[in-house]
Amino acid sequence: MSESTALRVADLPQNTPTAFEITPGKEELAALAAELGVNALRKVRFTGEIKALGKRDWQLTGALGATVVQDCVVTLEPVTSRIEEKVNLTYTARYETPEGAEVEMPGDDSIEPLGSHIDPGQVMAEALALHIPPYPRKDGAELGEAVYAEDGVAPMRDEDAKPFAGLAALRGQLKDED
Repeated sequence: MSESTALRVADLPQNTPTAFEITPGKEELAALAAELGVNALRKVRFTGEIKALGKRDWQLTGALGATVVQDCVVTLEPVTSRIEEKVNLTYTARYETPEGAEVEMPGDDSIEPLGSHIDPGQVMAEALALHIPPYPRKDGAELGEAVYAEDGVAPMRDEDAKPFAGLAALRGQLKDED
């Protein structure tokens, strides 16, 4: 995002929430779409507030709304998806960074380390990245079955690769012989 949306924690009021609203312009949407690997982003809006939790921690709550245009994974035609998500993050001064070669993922992924700034624009971009459909599919688009073989060779179909289906047929033949 070209315009900085970072808020300095030292400047945030302790007693009242600080509201924010981010609606990126056309250039910012195009840059964010390119960064996220989608065809286009439309109608992106992130609203919420940042408020103090105790003396040293902060909470960001927000609502993200966005329209995403991507290629269908089957037909490659454009698919439009709507994202409506609630975002809730807690920034804590007592955050402990995991150390060691193998690190276990924390159970609560809504806790972040408190730095000198809280950036709702960055939170918006991360939330978008997490909620974009990974395999967008146009309504009614089916993958179907692809069959390939060299000339003169019978192609192997999906059913041929299921060994237990052949065993069931063999069992049926054996029962018929009895």
